[in-house]
Amino acid sequence: MCRLTVVLSRVTMQEVTATSRHYVDRLFHPDPQKVLQGVIDMKNAVIGNNKQKANLIVLGAVPRLLYLLQQGLSSSELRTECVVVLGSLAMGTENNIKSLVDCHIIPALLQGLVCPDLVFIEACLRCLRTVFISPVTPVQLLYTDPTVIPHLMSLLSRSPRTQDYITQIFSHCCKSPEHQTVLFNHGAIQNIAPMLISLSYKVRMQALKCFSVLAYENTQVSMTLVNVLVDGDLLSQVFVRMLQRNLPIEMQLTAAKCLTYMCRAGAIRTDDRCIVLKTLPCLVRMCSKERLLEERVEGAETLAYLMEPDVELQRIASVTDHLVAMLADYFKYPSSVSAITDIKRLDHDLKHAHELRQAAFKLYASLGSNDEDIRKKPILESGVVELLCSLTQSDSPALRVNGIWALMNMAFQADQKVKGEIVRALGTEQLFRLLSDPDTNVLMKTLGLLRNLLSTRPHIDQIMSSHGKQIMQAVTLILEGEHSIEVKEQTLCILANIADGNTAKELIMTNDDILQKIKYYMGHSNAKLQLAATFCISNLIWNEEGSCQERQDKLRELGFVDILHKLTQALDPNLCERCDTHTHTRARSLCYRIVY
Repeated sequence: MCRLTVVLSRVTMQEVTATSRHYVDRLFHPDPQKVLQGVIDMKNAVIGNNKQKANLIVLGAVPRLLYLLQQGLSSSELRTECVVVLGSLAMGTENNIKSLVDCHIIPALLQGLVCPDLVFIEACLRCLRTVFISPVTPVQLLYTDPTVIPHLMSLLSRSPRTQDYITQIFSHCCKSPEHQTVLFNHGAIQNIAPMLISLSYKVRMQALKCFSVLAYENTQVSMTLVNVLVDGDLLSQVFVRMLQRNLPIEMQLTAAKCLTYMCRAGAIRTDDRCIVLKTLPCLVRMCSKERLLEERVEGAETLAYLMEPDVELQRIASVTDHLVAMLADYFKYPSSVSAITDIKRLDHDLKHAHELRQAAFKLYASLGSNDEDIRKKPILESGVVELLCSLTQSDSPALRVNGIWALMNMAFQADQKVKGEIVRALGTEQLFRLLSDPDTNVLMKTLGLLRNLLSTRPHIDQIMSSHGKQIMQAVTLILEGEHSIEVKEQTLCILANIADGNTAKELIMTNDDILQKIKYYMGHSNAKLQLAATFCISNLIWNEEGSCQERQDKLRELGFVDILHKLTQALDPNLCERCDTHTHTRARSLCYRIVY
């Protein structure tokens, strides 16, 4: 930077600071009219000027504005203009908000709500709304004084503006079941329900958002909502009308969330027409590539939550509007030839594209969590397996985790066709690369995938006949390495699954190194590892075919009988309880099988 530029920038900064100082000085003038004019000029000066806002805060404008606001001798107009300026300062940076909160702006504004002047009340509420919607404002400040919530409820009916601002405050400050209970107990439902038929779209929308926050995972609120009448209609019917395609997407999506939360809380049946024919199709529409990124994310996450526990809803969703194909687009967004012409929008979406992928993972997991036919039809036919496998090669640990996690869920209780497709698409080299991944979460999910692949004897035997050598090598390395208890427990569970195969168990019986490791973990101080290792031996000697005697003889020679005796005789009650009640009896029965 040249010297002239530096000099000019210093001069400019001095001028800005001098101007800001002039605004603050005028707040202290003895003439009330000049103070009022000074506040009005300050209001005009800070609009859209974050630098000016920051300067005024640093120069001490906030304490003086708060003093004038709370001063009984101040005119109603002056007090209102002070609040307007404070609200404008709050629309700056997060540091501005922190400064305002530190100056105790919230108690001052809440105190202002007792004034009879509606214009002043609306200004205070607007400023409070701006402060509370900031992520840096502690929401608990709304609940400190027990008289605040009931007073806010009483102000709801004063005007559309009070309704708009107060419901926004409630929505942003309802962060826990305790907050939901406070609002519920002070009549939030009865006071807000009539707002759903307000002539103002903003009021209807904010009331809807407030109900979605109140109903989330709250049975008490949901059970109450389902019986509320609004102008003669049940509240659920009002929500359903808001799902109409001709209404704004924001309204459709929020109404669908309300109905979803009421359904998950048990207030509406999953086979109710308003869920099957209205809510679910609406949420599927929200997943369309025509929707904005935020709408697609919210739609997919809400749909996943709606159908998570219900197989029938999963089946319906899987055949609705090519949902699975739409989800595949979530991983390709934005495409090389994007339809987004707004550069700022494209930049925003590029930064948040990972949210689309996360939402798709949740929805895939929900779709395929309970029904094998769905897993085969939304998943295999859509080419999703290849897509998920490609994600496991990402440089991002989060993407690798989510990719392998989705494959793990897909493999759970799947048939051989699905498992074979996963192994084929992932490839053995990548599978074993993931088993040595430095990220523990990736390793755990990969072990979970392998465990799900190695379930049911025909599947175990088939996979181990093709990849047994590599799998046993990977298992050995993990058991020998410096890994957590959870990782080693999962690895021992994989060995227990292998031991349950008809032919696969021979890969363990012919590997003395693995047997010694199982023996070591049976005597380990950690109950989880003891239990997992004991199950390995249990499956090895299970007497369903004639060759078990030879295995039992070898295990006896290797000293497993002594370990089993110790388990049956030395387990104290606390360890028994931690191990699971089956450990003691299983160890005793194993002992008898080998000895006798």
